[in-house]
Amino acid sequence: MTFPLHQIKQIKDNLGATLNDVITGTIFLGIRLYMQAVNQESTNLHSTAVVLLNTRMFKSISSIKEMVKPDSKAPWGNHFAFLHISVPQLTNAEVQNPLKFIQKAQEIIQSKRSSFGAYLTAKLLETVKKLRGHETAAKFIHGSLNNSSLAITNMMGPVEKMALANHPIKGLYFMVAGSPQSLVVTIVTYMGNLRVSLGAEEGFIDSPKLKSCIENAFEMILDAASATPSSSNFLNGHRASFGP
Repeated sequence: MTFPLHQIKQIKDNLGATLNDVITGTIFLGIRLYMQAVNQESTNLHSTAVVLLNTRMFKSISSIKEMVKPDSKAPWGNHFAFLHISVPQLTNAEVQNPLKFIQKAQEIIQSKRSSFGAYLTAKLLETVKKLRGHETAAKFIHGSLNNSSLAITNMMGPVEKMALANHPIKGLYFMVAGSPQSLVVTIVTYMGNLRVSLGAEEGFIDSPKLKSCIENAFEMILDAASATPSSSNFLNGHRASFGP
């Protein structure tokens, strides 16, 4: 799936949210719409998403030779943590006004992001890796992922068109392989577009239907945001009403 980045920014500005809030909220809404379409009763089931976070601090670009040094300030390898986030339940009122659903998802994400959870998880993983080795750390990560319904991860991609062996690349995606969840959602930006990939369990999730529901969710949110004054415009208008 491909979504124009400028439209996502439009929604972000109207809600006063972040790009990640809008993207994650859209995925959550699409999943709830899918659950509603497949089985009305499943709409209220508890679902948990694991959102993977990059914890590497990019202060400068380092060569591989520098990164593999024992005392490197930008060490080689993955540095990440994850948050367990409950997928909000979908009410009839939020179907009529999906911005309320996005705001509810934003509040849940913000509360998790403001906690020490991500920091402590990253430190715990680093400690387990040092004391027990990479295999034990991998088992710990796999166990945490196994206790969730889906995983969401994203990354910033190139702004300009890339080429491979002088062949221009029109689009690119990435996917996490070997994950224990029934659904994995990966997101990457490329040339002003947001590209979303779904890794779904065969025979359990109807991928075309889920794709359609996520696209429908985005259209619902975009239409609602376009019809609603942005939070910045509202604030500016509110200040102006007081006069000098």
